[in-house]
Amino acid sequence: MVSKRKPKLAVWKFASCDGCQLSLLDCEDELLSLVGRVEIANFAEASRAVIRGPYDLSLVEGSITTPHDAERIQRVRRDSKRLIVIGACATAGGIQALRNFQDVKEFVSIVYATPDYIATLDKSTPIAAHVPVDFELRGCPVNKKQLLELISALLSGRKPNIPAYSVCVECKQRGTVCVMVARGEPCMGPVTQAGCGALCPSYVRGCYGCFGPMENPNVESLTAEWRHRGVQAPDVVRALRSFNAYAEPFRRESEAHDQ
Repeated sequence: MVSKRKPKLAVWKFASCDGCQLSLLDCEDELLSLVGRVEIANFAEASRAVIRGPYDLSLVEGSITTPHDAERIQRVRRDSKRLIVIGACATAGGIQALRNFQDVKEFVSIVYATPDYIATLDKSTPIAAHVPVDFELRGCPVNKKQLLELISALLSGRKPNIPAYSVCVECKQRGTVCVMVARGEPCMGPVTQAGCGALCPSYVRGCYGCFGPMENPNVESLTAEWRHRGVQAPDVVRALRSFNAYAEPFRRESEAHDQ
């Protein structure tokens, strides 16, 4: 009897800290089960083995920041039947997208003794700005349970069950008192996609927006409430410009206050 071929899984790194790849390795027992269902063909964090494509499923971490990577992502897309981007860097440009609001050439001239050796793009951009993607999993880093759910769903041919509601729902689910209402703390929770389990509010701190904008976020209304509570424009800008600074709803609102 001919055995059924396992789907090929590849994991690719671009400009990032590797945190989202480590989230997959942190799955431990669940990872062993996953390995039994797929053939890991390319995953530098886990193995030196490299198996040529095409790949049934590619997970891409990191943003595009160099001309070389802009070319490399095209090759990854051609070799991948399904391409999934994971984490804030891959979905929104990441923390390195803070460069997008400044002159990169000025940074290079200050940091490097020989700027001519540096080949970099003016902006750090998400993968979807360069190639079509099949699914975006947000987070800095991604939630490992969501990552396993996504991979399992794609291997099973079903729709992934990933929440699109806000962190506020997670606060209610765990019985956490709203830090913005009760303590006046600026909080990104009302406009941030769920996934962290409302970690920061559970420690009486405002949400930092690690999982990026939720579905249809009303960021303008949130910042208007902050300003009403006395938050100054520079602090509004700093709150919006973190891990997902170049996600469109956050970028647009931060630029409105950065005058």
